[in-house]
Amino acid sequence: MSLKLFDTVPDFTQASTEGDFGLYRWAGNDWVVLFSHPRDFTPVCTTELGAVARLKPEFDRRGVKVAGLSVDSVASHRAWASDIEQTQGVALNFPLIADEDRRVSHLLDLIHPNASDTVTVRSVLVIDPAKRLRLTLTYPASTGRNFAELLRSIDSLQLTETQQVATPADWRDGDDVIILPSVDDETARRLFGSWRTITPYLRTVPQPGARR
Repeated sequence: MSLKLFDTVPDFTQASTEGDFGLYRWAGNDWVVLFSHPRDFTPVCTTELGAVARLKPEFDRRGVKVAGLSVDSVASHRAWASDIEQTQGVALNFPLIADEDRRVSHLLDLIHPNASDTVTVRSVLVIDPAKRLRLTLTYPASTGRNFAELLRSIDSLQLTETQQVATPADWRDGDDVIILPSVDDETARRLFGSWRTITPYLRTVPQPGARR
């Protein structure tokens, strides 16, 4: 299947480094980041798994659960985890899903034939508590993922989920935000008090709830 934004991500159960992994059961009511790797013992992905392990407190603070996926076995994953700890200085602290039969890879459209007809591309899926797909990022094999950008994007998703705002280019948590064009001035006054009008359709306001 080909998943589009706001589609419901299907449930699945597969083996992992932390036992049987059922997506819905494991996710509960939290946000989820699921990121795939083409195979174990690949250099770029080794650095990425170490980066995510170091950043896990940041994901935890946002109520986000993280899981990786690769098409190799649990035994291979555990051997790879030893390499990750040795080379990256941090132990794997989240589940790494084994997808030897490629079932999940095909279910989530993680195999792109023009890249490879046997292994996954390096995709990131951000899934909300309603199990809807909210963001996707796909990288080529040669380019390491930017997890700071992923955290920034999650901050935006979680903010705009509950507030009638959007975030501008290069926004970071605490910066000013944009009042949605669908919010009329009367409603905006009730929600935000005052704002800065740049054009009738571009009104900025301090981020609701931001620490100043």
